[in-house]
Amino acid sequence: MSSEETLLEIAAEVAVCSKCNLCKGRTKAVPGEGSLHAKILFIGEGPGFHEDQQGRPFVGPAGQFLDELLDSIQLKRSDVFITNVVKCRPPNNRDPLPEEIRACNDYLDRQIAVLKPQVIVTLGRYSMAKFFGSEKISAIHGRARKKDGYICIAMYHPAAGLHQASLKNVIREDFKKIPLVVAEAQRLAAEGPITMPASSQNKDEPPQQLSLF
Repeated sequence: MSSEETLLEIAAEVAVCSKCNLCKGRTKAVPGEGSLHAKILFIGEGPGFHEDQQGRPFVGPAGQFLDELLDSIQLKRSDVFITNVVKCRPPNNRDPLPEEIRACNDYLDRQIAVLKPQVIVTLGRYSMAKFFGSEKISAIHGRARKKDGYICIAMYHPAAGLHQASLKNVIREDFKKIPLVVAEAQRLAAEGPITMPASSQNKDEPPQQLSLF
């Protein structure tokens, strides 16, 4: 099965998923969208009102800010892939519950495995937790780490910049680092895979800080 077929299969499963109670209130599930050859995967938290109506990620006000941020580093939506940790809208845009995140986790893991992005950008603390555990976003935002074989950057959710004006410039500055991290990822890939000691292959190992910034 090709990468495109696999992503379409995942999207079809998401569309009819009933693994958690979020399916009861959704208008449309939001599996994600973007380039099959994306070097960068953005992972948000969950669909909001506009996303639930359209079945597409980041199409509301936070999505407009994300478009602006992408434009600031000479990227378009069609250059990247965008998804969320939960694929259906939580009621009243509340935070996703642990069981809801667990229910969707297989879909996200399969998307990551198909896309094999060079860089994963987590948007918000719920997607951050998948790669960075209980660390605080205020402490690690904008920093590149290597975790589970991927280079990951934790960033504030674009919605945070809309709700708290002081974070808008923080988010803009963090986004400027993305091209540098992609370039570093490409350099590391060109050097070939690095054999890690068996002791460091444990998924519970903390993320490895990269000396980029």
